[in-house]
Amino acid sequence: MILAIRLIFILGCAVFGYLAKIQWLLSLQVSYSEWISAGIGGLFGILIVSIDIFFKQYTVRNILAIILGLALGLWTHRLFMMVFAYAHFPTEVTRNVGIATAIIFSYLGIITILRGQDEFSLMIPFVHLDSKGPGEEMILLDTSVIIDGRIADIANTHFLSSKLILPRFVLKELQLIADSSDPLKRARGRRGLDVLNAIQSNPNITVKIHELDFPEFNTVDAKLVKMGQVLQAKVFTNDYNLNKVAELQGVKVLNINDLANALKPVVMPGEEMEIKILKEGKEQEQGVAYLDDGTMVVVDNGKRRLGHTVKVTITSVLQTQAGRMIFAKLSDDNGHHPERGAERWRDNRGAHGTDTRRPRNGHDRPGHQSYQNPPSPQGHEGGR
Repeated sequence: MILAIRLIFILGCAVFGYLAKIQWLLSLQVSYSEWISAGIGGLFGILIVSIDIFFKQYTVRNILAIILGLALGLWTHRLFMMVFAYAHFPTEVTRNVGIATAIIFSYLGIITILRGQDEFSLMIPFVHLDSKGPGEEMILLDTSVIIDGRIADIANTHFLSSKLILPRFVLKELQLIADSSDPLKRARGRRGLDVLNAIQSNPNITVKIHELDFPEFNTVDAKLVKMGQVLQAKVFTNDYNLNKVAELQGVKVLNINDLANALKPVVMPGEEMEIKILKEGKEQEQGVAYLDDGTMVVVDNGKRRLGHTVKVTITSVLQTQAGRMIFAKLSDDNGHHPERGAERWRDNRGAHGTDTRRPRNGHDRPGHQSYQNPPSPQGHEGGR
């Protein structure tokens, strides 16, 4: 459709040139002046279409900002010239100053609007130079939540109805991680790119790459928080530090680990369940099992039933920074003290109230730490 409109436009310019019969060609008495005039009109149409194709790489928002900046600059120039006219300078001086100030104020107007297009709002109510429609929510994707991968599963559930925004600087950081010389970082980066491709191909959700950047900030976290403030968007992450910094600056955060913890099944002391003892615990005679969601279950006297599926009774549930921990006893073990496992775990905590033996699952960015990652069989040890 656009190609057809461009061809019709060029043809219309050529027809106009043929009918207009450019005067200076007629004065030269050139043969076939009508066709030469038509050719000039067609070339003018091609020039306009070329300008259109050049601006194709820019968004409509950028073009509107340029037009608004140009209008602002010319309006300021007119006011300046009205004041300048009272000086009664010679006509030649006034003309030269008028041309120079028109160029200067046009440039300054365009630059001013382009730099502040995300914060600048028109005086007309409810009209803003932002990229979201009325009532539309936007969610900014952080590198950590892309590498995590669970966002692809969430997108398949139709729970995410907002537009997902992928900042260009986040995509660049993901590419740098994928090109890292460290094999572990490189694997995580490539996994993140695969997850991103899966999300973009999902018809249930919209992902847009946003070009907005903040060169005055050196870190991706700082840019994300600023972008959240400017666009009034939420930040989707599982980075604990970014979560806290964003909340302190009034930016809403969607933490995927908080969502995972909220969806874990509720268990109460005294309930029974069947689990399989997978490994030995840290303390003597303890066994460790895991629920389907990765929650670790520490079973007292469970070491002797290693590799077997047993029925256990929940004795206590503890919520920690690493997630939830469940302590249980064998249902046929009547000599068990219910709170003994939990007390041992508390004794092993560090002096500052944290489990000093819990491994830290950091991300690839400096200072990027995981927040409440669900325990996994490979990453935990019983009786902590």
